[in-house]
Amino acid sequence: MYSDKLTFSIGTERFTARLRRDLAPRSCDYLVGLFPYKGQVIHARWSGEALWAPLADTFPADLVLAWESATADPVPGQVLLYAGERSVPELYIPYGVNRFACKHGPLEGNHVLSIEGGSQRLAELGSEVLWTGAKKLRIEVSI
Repeated sequence: MYSDKLTFSIGTERFTARLRRDLAPRSCDYLVGLFPYKGQVIHARWSGEALWAPLADTFPADLVLAWESATADPVPGQVLLYAGERSVPELYIPYGVNRFACKHGPLEGNHVLSIEGGSQRLAELGSEVLWTGAKKLRIEVSI
């Protein structure tokens, strides 16, 4: 069993995050199976002040995760996992005013991680990604 404390890195910035097994146990278990996760974040073009990490390369094409405390209105630092029929699988990382959506309309995702502290720096990173492009993302168990 993995620890619920994680290191969540965007570019060279490191944050502490916590798995939210209390809200989305099956989704968290699936996410843990991807660790250590390495990918990229890009700006969420449909959703306002948020980043997203496409997961299509790591998810089976037909996998649909059931809703577990799903939301379309996360607050900054509440990371959502989406794997449904309306869009590609993704991690959604809000850093400001947002509403989770895709080109087909509103989405809801399962709250799988909470980034603890660093909301100002997360907002600055969001702006950097908007203006300069993708950054590396890494999620791993804290030691």
